[in-house]
Amino acid sequence: MIKSQDDTPAAQSAAPTFGEALKVWLKIGLLSFGGPAGQIAMMHRMLVDERKWIAEKPYLSALNFCMLLPGPEAMQLATYVGWRLHGLKGGLSAGLLFVLPGAAFMLLLSTLYAIYGKLPLAEALFVGIKAAVLAIVVEALLKVSRRALKGNADWVVAALAFVAIYALGVPFPVIVLAAGLFGFLRGRASPSPASPSGAAAAAPAVLDTLDHSPPSLRQTAITIAIWLAIWIVPLLLVAAVFGRGHVLSELAWFFSKLAVVTFGGAYAVLAYMAQEVVQGYRWLAPGEMLDALGLAETTPGPLILVNQFVGGLAAFRHGGGDPVWMGVLGAVVTLWATFVPCFLWIFAGAPWIERLNRNPKLKSALQSVTAAVVGVILNLTVWFGIHVLFGRVTTWTLGPLHPQVPDLASVNPLSLVLAALAVVLLFVLHRGIIVTLAICGALAMMWHQFVGA
Repeated sequence: MIKSQDDTPAAQSAAPTFGEALKVWLKIGLLSFGGPAGQIAMMHRMLVDERKWIAEKPYLSALNFCMLLPGPEAMQLATYVGWRLHGLKGGLSAGLLFVLPGAAFMLLLSTLYAIYGKLPLAEALFVGIKAAVLAIVVEALLKVSRRALKGNADWVVAALAFVAIYALGVPFPVIVLAAGLFGFLRGRASPSPASPSGAAAAAPAVLDTLDHSPPSLRQTAITIAIWLAIWIVPLLLVAAVFGRGHVLSELAWFFSKLAVVTFGGAYAVLAYMAQEVVQGYRWLAPGEMLDALGLAETTPGPLILVNQFVGGLAAFRHGGGDPVWMGVLGAVVTLWATFVPCFLWIFAGAPWIERLNRNPKLKSALQSVTAAVVGVILNLTVWFGIHVLFGRVTTWTLGPLHPQVPDLASVNPLSLVLAALAVVLLFVLHRGIIVTLAICGALAMMWHQFVGA
């Protein structure tokens, strides 16, 4: 095992068996509510704080990398940690178990929606879940910022990143590139520290069961070719069986294209997707896109499971034959086109993260990027918080600034009370995530059942 500076007796943890890891990946998949902010926070608590399967630095370095990729960054982060612990089978199991529980819920809810319409009880449940997740997000933000921001320069970078993304709308890749350039130049200007010896000597992870030899371009090219085939060949077979004009073939093409351009997560691509599926393909009515996002928020797993709702409903209505089975096929095709590329990005790129972390100048660049990511997580926390606690959010415009500001008169008293309760449960009574989610969700459903909206 590689030693690290975090390998103090208090920080060490026994390497998990593959079976032990599977149980944790399933638990994360079942509890990963709240979009990327909640999911990143939950994995940080379970993997870094509680089990110490990965240390803070490699976790944040991997998060930096995943946030630069198209697709759901939290799912890709889980895949990376699984790969780091148990190789290919670990990455596959972590990624699949992150997605499949939510996908199963979404399939059930979207099928019921297609047949019966909206589901008020599910919406009520998520009021409580979102309130609990908000407290979990705040807890993770405090821990990450305390550990990642180690100097004045890091605090400045984090603050500038928050202002840039929240008030100026600067795309995240631009923020990362600017932070990385600043860190690289700072690393060149600083003298290289003397290499520590012994147990203090180096490496980024508390646990590391893989042999991270330097990757080769040939190995990377083979990995890319294999995963391109896994991604594309089944979708070509769908087109060959059903015909190029069939809705399943159109779903395969549309969501494969979307998988390559979904930088910034589900919200970043929602406007484009809504326009195409409503005005272009005419698969859904305008209001149904909002219902799709609401159901995606109601389920665990990546928020981009909204794609599955769209694909399932489109095939249910336009696939011909038995609508339920067509809806299932539409959901499967959409899931394949959306998530298989995520494994391609991670398995091709993950070995290079290790190499970047060993270069002093690049390590300095990644430190600045990590500080910028703290600012981005703060942005996610603020965005999530104002949408959980308030019914109306407007955008103020003052010159180049256009931050989102809540309408204070639209505060949701139930969400506010449940969020405060979740803070008490987590910070004061030190209850676990499952207990906190269960209590807040149950209280929200009881309120809906006996009091009303």
